[in-house]
Amino acid sequence: MTGRDLHQLILDKWGCSYDLQLRRTQGKVFVQIMWKYLEQASFPLSAQEYLAHLESIAQYINSLGGTETVRTYIARTRERPRLGKAVSIPIELGARASEWSIEN
Repeated sequence: MTGRDLHQLILDKWGCSYDLQLRRTQGKVFVQIMWKYLEQASFPLSAQEYLAHLESIAQYINSLGGTETVRTYIARTRERPRLGKAVSIPIELGARASEWSIEN
């Protein structure tokens, strides 16, 4: 999965270029689809910076083995990012949990 692939998944599902963040807690990594999006005037990143950010998120997802988990979750969820409520996609790390240190 590339950053552009991830962007297209989000656009196809929700019609906006939502921001993504990674969070680690309790032996899991969560890919969080945030409520802010590129098309907002107040969004802090340019289009180029946004795509670079998604590329780095995609690299993490790939290295964690979560590509299919993310694709499937986005395709099946009825949730929608809204103010104060991100869509959180859990990626199980199992025994490898201690290998990953992602800042909260």
